[in-house]
Amino acid sequence: MNKLFDSERKIMEVLWEEGDLPASKIAAILKERVGWNRNTTYTVIGKCIDKGAVSRTDPKFICHAELSKSEVQKYETQELIDRMFDGSGYAFLSAFLEGDGLSREEVQKLRKLIDDME
Repeated sequence: MNKLFDSERKIMEVLWEEGDLPASKIAAILKERVGWNRNTTYTVIGKCIDKGAVSRTDPKFICHAELSKSEVQKYETQELIDRMFDGSGYAFLSAFLEGDGLSREEVQKLRKLIDDME
């Protein structure tokens, strides 16, 4: 899998939310969300197609996400762990858990997840 840039993930988010769509509909959605013009959207769709993240069928230039959101999340998380934590999942989780961002419920879910892995 190739890394998806922020602009390419915007295309993917629309397809993950809405399912297969004509490029014109994607352009309309992204014009409303982020102010992109039609040419920008079509250029970024082309980059997604080149990377194999999106396929297109004719007529009407229907776009289909070839990668699931979870596939992209797993890839990008591993890339972050490799780049910032020398590939150590433990170091990544330690840094993440040092913050104050977890609720009691989230901590309980993480404990259960770890218990289930053992």
